[in-house]
Amino acid sequence: MRDPFLNFLLLLVIGIVAGVVFDRVAGPGWLARQFTGPRSLITSALVGIAGSFVGFHIAVLLTLAGVYAGYVAAAVGALIVLFLWRAIR
Repeated sequence: MRDPFLNFLLLLVIGIVAGVVFDRVAGPGWLARQFTGPRSLITSALVGIAGSFVGFHIAVLLTLAGVYAGYVAAAVGALIVLFLWRAIR
């Protein structure tokens, strides 16, 4: 893989982007966002970050081949964790 610091930054970015996009697409409506404020957006970004780390490390444990396979797995992991978090909540 790459430099550990670069991996860390890329996983943060992947998780934040996945969380923000997921919150905008599957999150509460516009009116509900006006009353709850940015808390749901921040929470979704944090859950997305956790999911990206989980997906990346599962890909590393499974030794998936390819240069970008870990980052694709991070994005998929972030989306899965966000979906499960939203379904439970």
